[in-house]
Amino acid sequence: MDVNSSQEINIFDIMLWFTYALVILGVILSIALPLIKLLIDNPKGLLKTLGGIFFMGILLSICIGLSSDEVLPKFEGDPFNLTPGMSRTIGGMLIMTYVLSIGTILSIVVTELSKAFK
Repeated sequence: MDVNSSQEINIFDIMLWFTYALVILGVILSIALPLIKLLIDNPKGLLKTLGGIFFMGILLSICIGLSSDEVLPKFEGDPFNLTPGMSRTIGGMLIMTYVLSIGTILSIVVTELSKAFK
């Protein structure tokens, strides 16, 4: 490996970290700016939004608590290397997905039935 290719790798690494930083900044701003605008325009709406975020956090905590930390032998080695904590988190997120999907379907059915009887 000559000097030029080593410098190219370093420049590539720097640009990759710069890209990571920009993505993180974009995620933070895409969450923070709408909340700031909501705070300015409608403070009561911000409380509802924060309540929903709090509810989702509580629901995720319950779902993670319900999930198992069992790791099947085929997932213990390469390329997965799952730990019991990772297994519990993944299981909790799957349970939360199921709960939210069922809740969404039920709310659609209830809404349509209430419209039909009005």
